[in-house]
Amino acid sequence: MRIAAGRRHSVGVRPDGSVVAAGGPRAPECRVASWRNVVAVAAGNVHEAPNTGRSHTVGLCRDGSVVAVGWNGDGQCEVAAWSEVVAVAAGWRRTLGRRADGRVVAAGRRSEGACAVETWREIIALSAGDWHSVGLRADGTVVAVGNNRRGQCNVAAWRGVRAVAAGYLSTFGVTGDGHVVVAGVVVGDVSGWRGVVAVAAGSRHVVAVTSDGRVLAAGDNAYGQCEVAAWREVVEVAAGAGHTLGLRADGVVLAAGDNRIGQCGVESWPG
Repeated sequence: MRIAAGRRHSVGVRPDGSVVAAGGPRAPECRVASWRNVVAVAAGNVHEAPNTGRSHTVGLCRDGSVVAVGWNGDGQCEVAAWSEVVAVAAGWRRTLGRRADGRVVAAGRRSEGACAVETWREIIALSAGDWHSVGLRADGTVVAVGNNRRGQCNVAAWRGVRAVAAGYLSTFGVTGDGHVVVAGVVVGDVSGWRGVVAVAAGSRHVVAVTSDGRVLAAGDNAYGQCEVAAWREVVEVAAGAGHTLGLRADGVVLAAGDNRIGQCGVESWPG
C-alpha cells in the first residue's frame, strides 16, 4: 500500500521512495523522514479507547527488507532481519510480512494467537486487525488467526475472494464479482455494494474502492470519516481509527475524518 492510516497518524510513499507522515509532530511513529527506497507502508491501528494511542509504522523497501519505527512494546518493530518480503501489514502490537514464496512472518504480541502464521502457505494478500490476522490464499480462500470472540475469524467458508481487510472486530472480503462479505461485527450495511475492487477496515467503519474510482463507506461517522462520496479517480484507500485516506490516480491524497492530532494534514504531500 502506498498510503496507510493508523490510530492517530497517516503515512504515504512518494514516487522517489521517500516517506511522509502526518500526525503528532513528536510521535515516534511519524519519524520516517530518513527512509529511502520504500515501495509500501503499513500503520499500526487500534480502536479508539482511553488506553490506546501508541502506534508504529512499517516500510517495505525495494530490496525486500523491512524497516519500522514507533511503539515497540511487544517487539512489533523487530523486523530488521526480514528479507525477501513483498508485502507488509500492521495491526495493534503486531507486524506481518508476506514473502515472495507465499509464506508469512510475524513480529509482536502473541497472546491472542494473531502471530501464529507460520503454517500459512500460498498467501497473496495480508491484513492485520486489532487482535486478529487475515491471509488471502492464491486459490481465493481465506485464513484467519487470533481473537475470535465476535466471529471475526470465521472465514473458512469464503470462496472466490480477491481482497481482504481486518478491522477491530470485523473481517471483510471482496469477492470476484465485486461484492463484499463480512465476518464478525457488522459495522455498516455493505450488502448493496457492487463493483468493489479493494476494501479497507477502520475500527468501526469500512471503506471500499469501486472499479470506476469511486469510494464507498459505511459504519461509524462520528468524525466524518465516511464523508467520501464526492471522491473520484481513487485507486487506493486506507482506514484508521477515525479517519480515511484516499489516493487518487494523479498521486493526490485525500483525507476525511478525525484530525485532532493532524492525521488528516496531507494537503502538502506531493502528488
